[in-house]
Amino acid sequence: MAGNRQSPLDLLLVAGLVILTDIFILVPALSGSFLRTIFGLLLVLFLPGYALIGALLPAKKDIDGIERALLSLGLSIAVVPLMGLGMNYTNWGIREVPILAGLSIFTILMCGAAYYRRRQLPEAEAFEVPVKASISALKADLLGETRGETRSGADRAISMLLVISILASLGSLAYVIGNPREGEAFTEFYILGPDRMIENYPTNYTLGDSGTVVVGITNHEYRTMDYTMEIRLENRSLPLPENQKYVNLDRDVSWKEPVTFTPPFEGKNMKLEFLLFNETEKSVPYRNVHLWINVTKED
Repeated sequence: MAGNRQSPLDLLLVAGLVILTDIFILVPALSGSFLRTIFGLLLVLFLPGYALIGALLPAKKDIDGIERALLSLGLSIAVVPLMGLGMNYTNWGIREVPILAGLSIFTILMCGAAYYRRRQLPEAEAFEVPVKASISALKADLLGETRGETRSGADRAISMLLVISILASLGSLAYVIGNPREGEAFTEFYILGPDRMIENYPTNYTLGDSGTVVVGITNHEYRTMDYTMEIRLENRSLPLPENQKYVNLDRDVSWKEPVTFTPPFEGKNMKLEFLLFNETEKSVPYRNVHLWINVTKED
């Protein structure tokens, strides 16, 4: 009878993992946990494909367990980039929260579709993950009760060692993923032309005219940084607004703003420097870029 059918434990697990992923990514108190990385990898590499396969192939005879798992991985790798490409043409763009919301909604909807399609099949034909049978078989195997035979102590010890090795490997993988080795700490500092391209830099001025470039800073220092920016023309400082002179950036955050300046004197091939100082060294620039400009008197 339909009312006595077992709950689809695999689909419930997938939906639960999606919800846990959302919680560990969106809740600030949990977002620093290594579990965020593990859940995020599952959401990107496996869960959407598994739910989609469940909706497309709800019967046991459609595909076996190993093929289902491999196709789940392949379909996830196909679905995620397509979703990112589609979001790139929306107002949301390719950002963490929209991508997370899209993958979560897609996966849960596919779980619902898979559940509905399985309900249309006789219980004996609908796909299910035999969790209880697998646990019972594993327990019997470890206790030496397989096929009514009594296994030797050496066989049971080898089985136990294999299970412990698998669990240890999974634990090691989780640790490595959750605690990645930090690379070299550095800061990106660059200037772009007014159209935000690496071209068309303003280099010729009439005395009194102003110029604008786009200045970019990206913090890859693995910690929050306080930067100080300065513009110098032939070693003479030019004024900057406070919100551009002092920039505070969290880890892996970028700052990109148009910066306007007015050369106060004339000259040819003058060095216009953009200097960035970090919070520990205020006398020697941490990063610097420059342009060569000409300033002439108005005719």
